[in-house]
Amino acid sequence: MRVEIWSDIACPWCYIGKARFEAGLAAFAHRDGVEVVHRSFELDPNAPAATDVPVLDMLATKYGVTREQAEAMEARVAEAAAGEGLDYRSDRIHGNTFDLHRLLHAAAAHGVHHTLLDAFYRANFAEARTLGDPAVLREIAVRAGLPAEEADRVLADPGAYAQEVRADEREAAELGATGVPFFVIDRRYGISGGQPAEVFRQALERAHADGPVLVPAADGAGVCGDDGCAVPGN
Repeated sequence: MRVEIWSDIACPWCYIGKARFEAGLAAFAHRDGVEVVHRSFELDPNAPAATDVPVLDMLATKYGVTREQAEAMEARVAEAAAGEGLDYRSDRIHGNTFDLHRLLHAAAAHGVHHTLLDAFYRANFAEARTLGDPAVLREIAVRAGLPAEEADRVLADPGAYAQEVRADEREAAELGATGVPFFVIDRRYGISGGQPAEVFRQALERAHADGPVLVPAADGAGVCGDDGCAVPGN
């Protein structure tokens, strides 16, 4: 069984959804037979690579709310993250994630994709590091196991793994994904949003039995799309 997950490192519900999916997978009796493949998705492909715009300011502008309201929105997401044992900071910087996705494809070629993805999520949400800085990206990638010369090559060449990122994004569009996280089981069943762990476990069970699978919509689950990140219950 193969599970493909489209996500963006800038997406808080992808961060939370990954933890929930892994909890659901851990409870699945046939988990050793599941291959997990992470795919690229950019929520804001037009964002500048280098920026000093705080996420809270971006949210206030995007939604037309006050900074205090943006803080309240982030507080609700932080509460959901804490429920999964995840650290979450709201003093992050908003920026372009294309280079991160290119590095993740390079990491996949070297067998350290999962390690680097976790490192990027941690650096963004738990540590609020400046991921628009190539030196920071290089440090994180090398520490995760990507050879230094490969990290340097990818960061120096904007075309390195660009086609692979774009191919993932085209596939997401072809599959009808308008937001992330988006989970696809064996190219037959889709799950949208950061659903509870039990939803993922049940979907895996049903897919394994090759029976009908309920495809949960994003309603009631956190999901990020072009128009922003929805907070369940709001």
